[in-house]
Amino acid sequence: MDIGAILSDSATLSPLALSAKVMGVAGVLQLIAGVPLAFWLSRSKGVLHNFIDTAVTLPLVFPPVATGFVLLFLLGRRGPAAELFGDSIIFGFPGLVVAAFIAGLPLLVKPVQAALKSAEAAKLHEVAAVLGKSETEIFLKVLLPCTKRAIAAGTLLALARSLGEVGMSLMLGGNVIGRTNTLSLEIYNAVFNGEFERAAVLSSIIGIASITIFSALKKFSDAE
Repeated sequence: MDIGAILSDSATLSPLALSAKVMGVAGVLQLIAGVPLAFWLSRSKGVLHNFIDTAVTLPLVFPPVATGFVLLFLLGRRGPAAELFGDSIIFGFPGLVVAAFIAGLPLLVKPVQAALKSAEAAKLHEVAAVLGKSETEIFLKVLLPCTKRAIAAGTLLALARSLGEVGMSLMLGGNVIGRTNTLSLEIYNAVFNGEFERAAVLSSIIGIASITIFSALKKFSDAE
């Protein structure tokens, strides 16, 4: 097995670059949306809270392919989002970002939500409220600093999940060779085509990335 030739092959580099780009964009979106959403979920109650909390958590237990089908129905040319976006989301880079975003979001939201609902955070929130701080000030100046470890850990978990996403990416991206075949999907393609050595190399790349993320998580845990 010529590992160097496999690694330098454009058929390997292209999915690798695409996965890195998808992870980067999805990771930024997860941070922008996930942290405020976790704050809202930690303070809200009622029917809307239950609905959104369930929708955020569902991708953790619902089969990714089935989730992808639901998203395909919603975002496809005949779906309710067609009037706003047309069919520009599915079978392209935006579809891959949506899949990665949805897959990783609960792994960021749930740890941060739990940290914000902790006794320490609740006490800090109460003290800041008594001092007359607004909810925005409490969120930005009090709660964010005390939950930074949970945010960092959740972000790493979300990125790892985004990297390994297959089912939703297959449904929304279509696995179009040279366009939407991410690293994870390319492993499937390699096995399907009988290129087991190439599949092993691609799996090793994801394995190294996963171990690196796990090591970073462990450092966060040990530092506490």
